[in-house]
Amino acid sequence: MPVDLSLIINDLMAETEGLTGLVDGASEETWSAATPAAGWSVRDQFTHLAFFDEAAVQAATDPAGFAEHRAEAVRDVDGVTGSVARRYQDLPGREVLDWFRSARAELVKVFAAVDPKARIPWYGPDMSPASAVTARLMETWAHGQDVFDALGRTHPAGPGLRHIAHLGAKTFANSFRVRGLEVPAGEVTVELAAPDGATWRWGPEDSPDRVRGPAVEFCLVVTQRRHLDDTSLTVEGPVARSWMNVAQAFAGAPGPGRPAGQFRREDERGG
Repeated sequence: MPVDLSLIINDLMAETEGLTGLVDGASEETWSAATPAAGWSVRDQFTHLAFFDEAAVQAATDPAGFAEHRAEAVRDVDGVTGSVARRYQDLPGREVLDWFRSARAELVKVFAAVDPKARIPWYGPDMSPASAVTARLMETWAHGQDVFDALGRTHPAGPGLRHIAHLGAKTFANSFRVRGLEVPAGEVTVELAAPDGATWRWGPEDSPDRVRGPAVEFCLVVTQRRHLDDTSLTVEGPVARSWMNVAQAFAGAPGPGRPAGQFRREDERGG
């Protein structure tokens, strides 16, 4: 069935509003607060999102210009992300928030009008507009998680969570390829408990390799915001286990992940 791009945009904006509302009126101390991502402040999380929103707009409207940027970026992804953080590390929080809101509004405007059959270049494979917006939703959710964690707040499970879980399940092969690893033979069944009590499922029903558990925790693992051992996910079979150890829903170079024990599961915290 065709993907409803307008629905994904609506879910992206719901996630955006929840994140911006968290820091609207925040102090400079809050903007400079460290997040669980080593070396990243709250400010860095927002400038990263704003910068790559603008990159996505360029990819959709000026593919040739984006290709020049991408050629440099893929040679040193960490250098590009680090330079963005350094460039804006002294930008006042109010201006950071204004920039992010402006960049996000332009992103939505451009992608709402783009040909749904177009191919949008990115740092990995080219994508459809729907996939490109889903990727921005995933990035917003993941970097937003770091902000919620830094501020000690619970990240609400918004309507876009299923898109993120879908992206996580569908990037099985790419999680190995970006590390130069052979993609294992066989398929993995992903069966997740949605926040509303529904069950979300990807893959064959009868695979011996399975990942089961809360959808939120699956999304945390595939966006590398939690180590697998810090979740209650059940992983069965060698293919599923090898995947969950390298799972990566985002494009680009392999992510470093998070160390085990950084976050203890709720059921292990006790009183």
